[in-house]
Amino acid sequence: MRIAAAVPLKKAAAVHVDADDAEADVTAAAAALGAADHGVDDAQFTVDGAEDHELLWYGVQEIPNLIG
Repeated sequence: MRIAAAVPLKKAAAVHVDADDAEADVTAAAAALGAADHGVDDAQFTVDGAEDHELLWYGVQEIPNLIG
C-alpha cells in the first residue's frame, strides 16, 4: 500500500523500525519496488528478501526512546 499524504502521529498506534541488519535489504527493496510491480523477477526477488527480516514494532509512547 502507498500513502499519498503524511499521516498524523496522533492517528498511529504503533511504529515500525527496521533492525540495523535490515537496512541494506530494505533500502534495496524500496529502490526495486517499482520494477517489481512491473513484473521484473530480479526486482521481485530483492523485494521478497526484505521480508526475511524481523519486524520491530513499538508503541508510539516509545518513540522518544528510539530517537533519543
